[in-house]
Amino acid sequence: MRRLAFLAFGLVAAGAAWALDYRSVGDAAILYDAPSQKAQPLFAIAAGTPVEMIVQLDTWAKVRDAKGDLAWIERTHLSDKRTVMVSADIAQVREQAEDNARVVFEAARDVLLDYVEAGPPGWIKVKHRDGQQGYVKVGQVWGN
Repeated sequence: MRRLAFLAFGLVAAGAAWALDYRSVGDAAILYDAPSQKAQPLFAIAAGTPVEMIVQLDTWAKVRDAKGDLAWIERTHLSDKRTVMVSADIAQVREQAEDNARVVFEAARDVLLDYVEAGPPGWIKVKHRDGQQGYVKVGQVWGN
């Protein structure tokens, strides 16, 4: 019984770690309710939108968007380039990963920012398409 509980815990832990694989949509695509072009199309997704990878098949991936919707996308539409989407009303991007650092720029809800790298705990480094970059709190964006 103990071995079974340990195995179940390992599978849950592995699944949780695997589910935190974020990608971005490389070019606009249709999302489907099943992994087939013959399946029901659900909605279109814009290029650059971050998605969380849930399941990967040979040519399809099941993804979750920022709203929590699950759908299937052809893997050829996904990019390794990472973006994040502002989830707060206004995200403050700071010069340093500190609450009292100078604000470089602010971004409104749903603005896409390029993910540059992980920062100190609770922060990530991002870049705006106009070239400005800095650190944002992870709670202000989705897709990291």
